[in-house]
Amino acid sequence: MMGYLVNVQLVSKVCFFRKSILFLFFLFFCTASFSQVSAPQKKLDSLLNLNQKNLKSDSTKIKILTEVYRQYMRMKNVEKAEEYVDKTIQLAHEKNLKKFSALAYYRRGLMYHGRSEYQKAEENYQHAVTEYASVGNLDMVAGTYLNLGALYGSIPDYVKSLEVNQKAIAIYEKMGNDVDLASCYTNISTIYQRLGNQSQALVYMNMALKIFTKDGENSRGAAVVYSLIGDNYFEASDRELMEMDVMPSHKLKLALTYYNKSLKVSEAIGDLGLIATVKRELGDLYSSTGQKDIALKSYQKSVELNKSGEDREAYAASLYALGNFYQKENDFENAITLLNSSLKIAEDNKLLDIEKQSTLGLSAVYEKLKDYNKSLAYYRQYIAVRDKIFDEEKEKEITRRQLQLDFGLKERDYLLKQKLTEGELKRQQQELELKRQQLVLSDKEKALDLLTFQKAKADLDIQRLAQDNKFAKAKFEAQLASGVKDKQISKQVQQIKFDSRVKLFLTIATALILIIALVIFYNQRKTKRLNIIINNQKRELEQLSKVKDRIFSVVSHDMRTPVNSLISFMQLLEGGNIEQEKLKRYAVSLKNNLTYTSTMMENLLNWAASQMQGFNPYLQSLDICELINEVILSLQHHADEKSLTIQNLVPAKTFCKADSNMFMLVIRNIVSNAIKFTPDGGTITIGAIAIENTLEIKVSDTGIGLTSAQIEHFNKQGYSGVGVSTLGTNKEKGTGLGLLLSRTFTGLMDGEISAGINLTAGSFFKIILKK
Repeated sequence: MMGYLVNVQLVSKVCFFRKSILFLFFLFFCTASFSQVSAPQKKLDSLLNLNQKNLKSDSTKIKILTEVYRQYMRMKNVEKAEEYVDKTIQLAHEKNLKKFSALAYYRRGLMYHGRSEYQKAEENYQHAVTEYASVGNLDMVAGTYLNLGALYGSIPDYVKSLEVNQKAIAIYEKMGNDVDLASCYTNISTIYQRLGNQSQALVYMNMALKIFTKDGENSRGAAVVYSLIGDNYFEASDRELMEMDVMPSHKLKLALTYYNKSLKVSEAIGDLGLIATVKRELGDLYSSTGQKDIALKSYQKSVELNKSGEDREAYAASLYALGNFYQKENDFENAITLLNSSLKIAEDNKLLDIEKQSTLGLSAVYEKLKDYNKSLAYYRQYIAVRDKIFDEEKEKEITRRQLQLDFGLKERDYLLKQKLTEGELKRQQQELELKRQQLVLSDKEKALDLLTFQKAKADLDIQRLAQDNKFAKAKFEAQLASGVKDKQISKQVQQIKFDSRVKLFLTIATALILIIALVIFYNQRKTKRLNIIINNQKRELEQLSKVKDRIFSVVSHDMRTPVNSLISFMQLLEGGNIEQEKLKRYAVSLKNNLTYTSTMMENLLNWAASQMQGFNPYLQSLDICELINEVILSLQHHADEKSLTIQNLVPAKTFCKADSNMFMLVIRNIVSNAIKFTPDGGTITIGAIAIENTLEIKVSDTGIGLTSAQIEHFNKQGYSGVGVSTLGTNKEKGTGLGLLLSRTFTGLMDGEISAGINLTAGSFFKIILKK
């Protein structure tokens, strides 16, 4: 059941979801018009004749009366329709057949609703709700609430409209009627849109969409809700967008997304009217973003689709949208043609909103053409239409107030009736006397009817006595047979009770056994997972303990030599009895030792900080060519000591996501390692290759290379190279901590590192980072 939707916007966007009452009224009046051609009076006469022949006051009589008042409604004879509706309700109450009285109230409410007599419509709808509730017809209760919601929206009284829509929702939720529930949500969302509460409107749209897409997106309901959500974002102000947690800069993107979803579904189900509507909305959006060519094609497609359709309002709206676009683009010839076409359709079909827009658009066109007489004439027409719309809105507000004051009017009417004059009372007494005389004649006729009735009753009593004797005999025989059957049934009942108790006991026992088994099973799984976690943590602790022991071994051994050398050098300086050449040689040796010690300490501190979670990488898009140049510059003096060439083949403006400090430390350690193991005159090359969404950085040298065992050890998971170091080509020392640190920091930057042997000579290290 669908609420009676008077408003144009609700009809175009919502009404199609359900068995629309608006369509029922369209069919109602079309049938009436057709009947005028095909002799409706003949059908009415037939019904009235049937009513006179049926003298019984039963359900058949009520059905005949129902068809009579429906025929009067089709013929728009309100007075007669009222008369037979009252007869139907009275007889339905006498026979306690409230489903007919409820339907009569409901249809009379529809009749007055269609005539915009809102006060009478509301009274009948309220009676219909009460009657349907008494017979338990919840579907019609909800449908009547939707009609009331549309009535209050037309007045407008949005508070009451929301209230009755919420009542309809409660019933449909209880019934599990998802389709009608989704339609309620859609109707409520349009009310919130009119109230300027876009965020709440979006909530109801999403609730409706969830239901419509439950069995797939290709439904008309889903297409319309997608379009409404697009409108919601496109028309929302910045304040309303912030209430929906949407940045104003994202509104057009969101609107376009939902318009395209609506268009996709509309095309899939072949709904040309919906496709035309979405095309017009897309034209508005593209026009607002300056995409003129796409906007023009969208407007033209909308006009083309609506031209062959039956919806004149949609066609007029498309013509206006395209004409307004041409007006903005100063294509006045096309603008005038289209706006005039839109205006004519609006005037013929009394579409005031489109008439107002079209006259204003034509006024703007002629103003640009400097034809001020025509511009002024159209502007006057625009003012007249605008005032007419305003007057209609005021009339609706007056109607709403009339509903609110209804009780006061009835009370005053009652007081006036208490002030009848003596002459009026005498006149009423005379009328009562005349009616009494008429009743005397009627009583005589009734007496004759009573004699006829009593004769028929006597005949019926004789037949009833005969039937009673037969019934008493059959009843006695049945009692004898039932005694035997009762004993058998009693035994069967006892057996069934015993069997049910046994089944209940076995069911409970089985359930308990299953529960215990499940508990034991889950506990075993939980224990197994905990053991795995504990074993992993044990291995990690053992690994860390080994690393710690290696670090202490390195520090205790490698820190002692440079410190002792420094003490000895200071003692020589204190004595002052040393040659300049020997002093220079000692200084160079001490510098090399301290450089090694400084590098070792820096790596050691960085590794310790990483293990203590002291480093939190800040990943950003970096130009690694510049960072590699900085590293090469800092290590150039070490390379120059061995006459090594370091080539940076990474192209400029090569970017990847990394932490700048960590990246430079990783490259520095790998390049330092290459310098250490490359003989004099060798070459170190740094290059990069982009592979899909990653960047592969390769540091290659022509040194003595790594062994297969060293490469396998470095590449395996859980590598720890602390204390495992080899002397360089010039006897340079190392700790192995630099490669461990490089591996750790590469992992922190969400990357990978591996080592390998060059085909010609030397080895390489490969680092893979995300772009």
